[in-house]
Amino acid sequence: MKQKLVVIGAGMASGRLLEHLVEDAQDVFDITVFNAEPCGTYNRIMLSAVLAGDQTPEDIVTHDADWYARHGITCRFGDAVEAIDRQRQVVRGAVDEVAYDKLVIATGSTPFILPVPGRDLAGVISYRDLQDTDKMIRAAATGGQAVVIGGGLLGLEAAAGLAKRGMNVTVLHLMGHLMERQLDAAAGALLQHDLEARGVKILTEATTQAIEGTDRVEAVTLQTGERLSADLVVMAVGIRPATQIASDAGLQSERGIIVDKRMITSDPNIFALGECVEFEGHLFGLVAPLYDQAKVVAKGLLGHEDVFAVQHLATKLKVTGCDLFSAGDFQDGAGREDIVFRHPANAVYKRLVIEDGRLVGAVMYGDTVDGPWFFDLIRSGRNIEDIRDTLMFGAVYNEGAPPDPHLAVAALPHKAARAGCNGIYPSNTYELKAAA
Repeated sequence: MKQKLVVIGAGMASGRLLEHLVEDAQDVFDITVFNAEPCGTYNRIMLSAVLAGDQTPEDIVTHDADWYARHGITCRFGDAVEAIDRQRQVVRGAVDEVAYDKLVIATGSTPFILPVPGRDLAGVISYRDLQDTDKMIRAAATGGQAVVIGGGLLGLEAAAGLAKRGMNVTVLHLMGHLMERQLDAAAGALLQHDLEARGVKILTEATTQAIEGTDRVEAVTLQTGERLSADLVVMAVGIRPATQIASDAGLQSERGIIVDKRMITSDPNIFALGECVEFEGHLFGLVAPLYDQAKVVAKGLLGHEDVFAVQHLATKLKVTGCDLFSAGDFQDGAGREDIVFRHPANAVYKRLVIEDGRLVGAVMYGDTVDGPWFFDLIRSGRNIEDIRDTLMFGAVYNEGAPPDPHLAVAALPHKAARAGCNGIYPSNTYELKAAA
């Protein structure tokens, strides 16, 4: 007799889990999937391509109705779960209850909405799913002014897509440079320059004071008193794990739903994975660890031992055609040195951070081909002193091929380096520059 498995959420993490289960345990579980959205799994990473008009919503669907039917999975799409009754082991939807032997919570995250006056006006939206994307596409059809609050990846993708559809777009970012969690100031400046060249206005160190309007949004007021006209406001200032259903059921939750290394919650019959979980103080938003979690949960459901561990993460991003790569820790610190390469004419910038003879961080803009190689060095902790002088040449040179003969490494004195970098970089900075 099949066990009853209920999955709450049809995001990318639970989609990968179901793939593992139908591959390895087709006859073990009778599966029901709840999802608040009226559809199954799609590639959320490609929402920006849909917004920009490069793909359609159908193009990014990874699990369509035929896929679920083919694998005998019962779909409760558009049916938001109202409660989990752990004593009776049932999940209550809007219409009825579904019993479970094992339950997987994959509720993802919810967008953070700034607590400013006017946040509830019509025309103020977040950017998290296909419905949000559709709202932006329909708003852009009439043109006008858009204000995007947040200069992280989602905010910039929203801004670029709206600009491509003909809106006049302004991005408001609280910090001093864009994508400060992934990029340093120099790479952030290059990104800003590229976006402004595409018609997107960027205001950094900008604090939103209020959103104005009567029946719908009309303007955004900054703390400085500056007033920006707006027909659409997109909030992209961060996400929070969606834990309400779990905490209401009495599951241990802090910032996220607490799970152990097997992705089991405080109830042994309930697993959790994805953006809604917290493991050893960590939250997760990138796809790679979510897919690792899906594998662990699948094995656990089948009674096999597997454990999840936090790994070094690399971020390779593509914002409106701008290649970005970030890995490790690139923050300033005592005892750290930088190797920096700039090619302003080609908008290429690379910065490698070295500590105790090891590569600990890398930021790249414009040319990211060696990103995976640098990431492997960071992850392995290999001593790089033997290739320090040629490190910036990347994998090809250090694995035997000669570097570009037009480039040379020059170690600048500390003071000269600081002066040449306008104070952006710490001391012990080296530059890779074009030879005369």
